[in-house]
Amino acid sequence: MVNPSNQKVLARAPFSTKEGINHAIEVAAEAYKSWNQTNIMNNVNRNPNDKILFTPGPLTTSMTVKESMLSDYGSRDLFFITTIRETREKLLEITGLSQEKGYEAIIMQGSGTFGIESTITTAIPRDGHLLLLINGAYGTRMKKIAEVNQIKVSSIEYPENMTPDPSELDNYLGNNPPVTHVAVVHCETTTGIFNPIREIGEVVNRHGKIYMIDAMSSFGAVPVNFEEFHIDYLISSSNKCIEGVPGFSFTIAKKETLLKTKGQSRTLSLDLFAQWEGLEANGQFRFTPPTHAIVAFRQALKELEEEGGVDARAERYLKNYNTLITGMRLAGFKEYLEPEKQGYIITSFFFPEHPNFDFNTFYEKLNEKGQVIYPGKLSKSDCFRIGNIGKIFPDDIKKTDRNHWESTQGYGCRIINFFRDVLKSPQ
Repeated sequence: MVNPSNQKVLARAPFSTKEGINHAIEVAAEAYKSWNQTNIMNNVNRNPNDKILFTPGPLTTSMTVKESMLSDYGSRDLFFITTIRETREKLLEITGLSQEKGYEAIIMQGSGTFGIESTITTAIPRDGHLLLLINGAYGTRMKKIAEVNQIKVSSIEYPENMTPDPSELDNYLGNNPPVTHVAVVHCETTTGIFNPIREIGEVVNRHGKIYMIDAMSSFGAVPVNFEEFHIDYLISSSNKCIEGVPGFSFTIAKKETLLKTKGQSRTLSLDLFAQWEGLEANGQFRFTPPTHAIVAFRQALKELEEEGGVDARAERYLKNYNTLITGMRLAGFKEYLEPEKQGYIITSFFFPEHPNFDFNTFYEKLNEKGQVIYPGKLSKSDCFRIGNIGKIFPDDIKKTDRNHWESTQGYGCRIINFFRDVLKSPQ
């Protein structure tokens, strides 16, 4: 256990004896005094009966986002058509783009994966060749999408704790001119690692290739400059950092690139070009739209603006992350990634080296206390994940169940207490 404020070793884990556990609780309580500096949120605009979702999506949402879904709208209702138009405009606006600058926002029914498949299967022609930079499960999923749709695909693959190397990409593209498109995940949610999309984009642009970004878990909370990063397509979804509810994905596309894709789609319902064409023609979806999710998203975009935009949301999520990391370290947990590679969206933690630790029990106990975390998705390490995004604040991380844990003074002590109660050493 290390005090993050000064890196002083306070105790060592696992705590296999009663004396060790009691000592850890004492030193963590002392360290907590310097940690507990976060202002308490007096009004977080949330349903107090909801469990707090420390996940990468779906997320905890505000009461006003939920309440926006209490009315029903027809797909051709004037209000709804106006909402679609305004939502598309706002998606461009928060990234510093506009239709006048040559960009389009296309909404597609379904989850984020639907948006990824829609973009890949529309953007890449029959004689195209996709190169994927993979360092996690979601990059691997893109490869599977390409293979199922019989798209020629190659990949440069890295361990889950390493970022793609732009120089290696540069060498690969120089030796493989048939590659037409390059794709990478921005925040690989498998670990929480941030990939260097700017540096990758510079290489892709230099070789004249089309650049696609899976920004599922980063859009709306990590500033991205489309023009400087040379992005042609960026895909995300409604239930991530914008803090809406599940129901649709969206692709932000460079119009010049999009216009070349007419007739290329391998599917009817996921044809990205046809979807854009329909939205432009009459403001309507080709097939039944997720009306409630879109109206909720409109409210979520309004709340993003009220918070101060992408930079302000990034700041809150970063505070959440720092609060989480401090408390988890105090409790003896260790992150999977090195700090310089870790993003502030979601964090993977190793399972504790304790003979009585069982993730399912751990998950259920936290769930009973109103805290929902996420299982791990690593291929070679036993981990679990905790997200920092959604309508949550540092105070939620410290005091999620005030009545039960009030005497423990914070998240770090709370987890140690959990170990004392649940992970008792064998008698």
